[in-house]
Amino acid sequence: MPQPEATPAPPAAPRSSRWRPALLIVLLGAAAGSLLLWNPTQLLSGDLAERMPGYWLGPLFALVYAVGTVAFVPRPALNAAAGLLLGVQQGVAMAVLGTTLGAALAFGLGRGLGRDALRPYLRGRVLGALDRRFTEQGFRSVLVLRLLPGVPFQAINYGAAFSGTRFPHFVLATAVGSVPTTAVVVTAAATAGRPGSAGFLLSAGVLALLGLGSLAGLLRTARARRRATAA
Repeated sequence: MPQPEATPAPPAAPRSSRWRPALLIVLLGAAAGSLLLWNPTQLLSGDLAERMPGYWLGPLFALVYAVGTVAFVPRPALNAAAGLLLGVQQGVAMAVLGTTLGAALAFGLGRGLGRDALRPYLRGRVLGALDRRFTEQGFRSVLVLRLLPGVPFQAINYGAAFSGTRFPHFVLATAVGSVPTTAVVVTAAATAGRPGSAGFLLSAGVLALLGLGSLAGLLRTARARRRATAA
């Protein structure tokens, strides 16, 4: 009886690129560990506004926000700090700018240090399908994921970086797709002192709708997977 052919092992990564994923892990670990020495949300919402000229506060906020995302600080906390410190309009603008800068930095790290070594292993059925989708529909895929609240920010960054997504498409989709959820959290934080205000009620309602929409999407995906498994 003929034996089934063994699945060929993925080709080994070039020796010159094997050290890059290790360096990426070290850098990300160092960024996360640095939070033991500094806290972006405390820095942004502390006495920074009193010590900095007003015209520097927004750009500095965006820069600290970007570094904070690379260090795995939750974006809702950074968005809340934006609303408390900068108000609605400037807070949304600087939070979106910080989000885009942080995503671009993470994408650059992942593309430069991890892609060549990890792509040979993206041969499985699921990983291969995701890789093709990100490569062929990079802008659309990133945009949809950015619009969904609760999807891990860094997972999208590195998933896109390890795929063939083009950098301009990734940056544009991030900038556009992060606006709704960012605006909701920033507005809610900026108007938290006025819980009866129209801005607070509207942001809270939109946040609830986004959460329900994400839950419905997850349930629909789970049902589709069960049907595919049963077929």
